[in-house]
Amino acid sequence: MQRLQDRVAVITGAGSGIGLATARRFADEGAKVVCADVDEEAGVKAANEVGGLFVRADVTSEDDVVAMFETAHETYGSVDIAFNNAGISPPDDDSILETGIDAWRRVQEVNLTSVYLCCKHVIPYMRRQGKGSIINTASFVAVMGSATSQISYTASKGGVLAMSRELGVQFAREGIRVNALCPGPVNTPLLRELFAKDPERAQRRLVHVPIGRFAEATEIAAAVAFLASDDASFITGSEFLVDGGISGAYVTPF
Repeated sequence: MQRLQDRVAVITGAGSGIGLATARRFADEGAKVVCADVDEEAGVKAANEVGGLFVRADVTSEDDVVAMFETAHETYGSVDIAFNNAGISPPDDDSILETGIDAWRRVQEVNLTSVYLCCKHVIPYMRRQGKGSIINTASFVAVMGSATSQISYTASKGGVLAMSRELGVQFAREGIRVNALCPGPVNTPLLRELFAKDPERAQRRLVHVPIGRFAEATEIAAAVAFLASDDASFITGSEFLVDGGISGAYVTPF
């Protein structure tokens, strides 16, 4: 499919995981891809693979975010899609009883403030164009509670969901769609590293997935490509769950 032919897409956290899988999917569908990442080596590799442009950006820096979208626009002439995906889930973000204020603030800055900055600075381009699609990475934990808490991560993703809903409503009549992607657990380096340290905790989570496995990054990328495309032209302000049925389950199959 070539649903994104000649559209300009900016992806944060494009060097690995869901971001990298989405860069590949967007390129396959004809988009011109701007790969933004704080990791220069991974970002350059991703951009080279998809024939796109690398921009080094610390998404917690407003100057970097402004420069990222300026570069995309100056290079390609538009910014049609923003996949605000960069995020962290560090091991020192745990129960509210254990998580220190520095860990809390760091996760909020990367996971929530960065999405605020990206939306703030991409929407003016889209308003001038009269169209655009913004996909913000939230999580299924934004709609559910967990006894194996990562409190700042959960709170940050709830903020992304609420902000995306509000922006989706606010700018709907200007041709700008804003949706919150809510993945379930995904088989990415971030999750593998987290769960390798605690296999019992990983199994405790996996048992709640009706499909019986974690998602692959390519499956999440397919959902992002859909939301970015005109196939999703009547979808905005949504919590787009791609979670293997977790949020709909009470008892899972044997």
